[in-house]
Amino acid sequence: MKIDLVSEHASPLAAIGGVDAGGQNVHVAALAAGLARRGHDVTVHTRRDDESLPERMVTQDGYNVVHIAAGPPRELPKDDLLQHMPRFARELRRHWAAHPPDVVHAHFWMSGLASVEAAASLLSPVPVLQTFHALGSVKRRHQGAADTSPPDRIDLERGLCRDVAHVVATCTDEVFELRRLGLPSDRVSIVPCGVDTGVFTPRGPVAPRTGRPRLLVLGRLVERKGQDDAVRALRAVPDAELVVVGGPPRESLDGDPEVRRLRAIAAQAGVADRLCFTGAVARADVPAWIRSADVVLAVPWYEPFGITPLEAMACGRPVVATAVGGLVDTVADGVTGDLVPPRDPERLGEVLAALLADDERRSAYGAAGVKRVRARYRWSRVVADTEAVYRQVRARKFVEVAR
Repeated sequence: MKIDLVSEHASPLAAIGGVDAGGQNVHVAALAAGLARRGHDVTVHTRRDDESLPERMVTQDGYNVVHIAAGPPRELPKDDLLQHMPRFARELRRHWAAHPPDVVHAHFWMSGLASVEAAASLLSPVPVLQTFHALGSVKRRHQGAADTSPPDRIDLERGLCRDVAHVVATCTDEVFELRRLGLPSDRVSIVPCGVDTGVFTPRGPVAPRTGRPRLLVLGRLVERKGQDDAVRALRAVPDAELVVVGGPPRESLDGDPEVRRLRAIAAQAGVADRLCFTGAVARADVPAWIRSADVVLAVPWYEPFGITPLEAMACGRPVVATAVGGLVDTVADGVTGDLVPPRDPERLGEVLAALLADDERRSAYGAAGVKRVRARYRWSRVVADTEAVYRQVRARKFVEVAR
């Protein structure tokens, strides 16, 4: 098949750890690479955010990346991109008129808007599938007035549930939310995000350690990720350190507002000497940092999926995660880690203290995590399951056209 992925703000080539660069970038890159390995002609369309980027390039993984000119060629907050989606759609239409794909898979709601608009004008129907990665209704519920999404995001996502051929959800919790938006149950499939089990392994290099037990959080430094709860929880584990991997480059840490906020919380809690920021790290160095941890934390207020727990389990590390969103699916409570309520640093501290004191349980969680990831979340399976959904949707589309 000729498969076109659309990911308007999350380029598969982006450095991970920026404000708007995280799990979606990893997902799109791995899915594109996996589909290419299976023999498909794969192109990822993303917005040009640097004027030096070429219009088209071929990656070493065998898929194409097309940089779409829509808005100024610089990094913009994703919540500011809606105004540029009509231009993005026009450029997609131009590309697809010349080289129509067999299937389009849009990632994030704005990509879906542009893809549906572009595909609607093609002479031959092309099915558009949608993966939301995050839903405005969930974000609004948890952030309230602090939500910076465009005000009509939820209505536009509800419209996408009507307009796209199929939705590929990443977890059970998301399906419930989509049903509330009016999506029929026969137009959604669950295919989780994946992890590269050839890179994230129990054996391999280990980042430098101190003599303290190490707790580790990994990812973007945004408030909803709950790093502040992890900092407060340090009071219950007086011997442990918390290493925060991600965020701006190391030389820019002192000027970062979220770093300053977390350091202030640590000072107030009396744990400032046990909080360490690495700054942004290369994607290739992430497994070594995970292996250096005694426990990996993933404690967001809400989480559409969450790749960090999978990466930690693949490396044989126990996980403590909040019981929200996709984490409820991926972390087997009492088997591969412990689930805790969100925004409850006291309970988080209690669980961490008990787990750090129990070497045998940590080892058992780690071994079970490796088995679970290799059986259910390796990328080869995720890619194959996604391809199967494409084929089902195309077959259904042909039947509808014949009628």
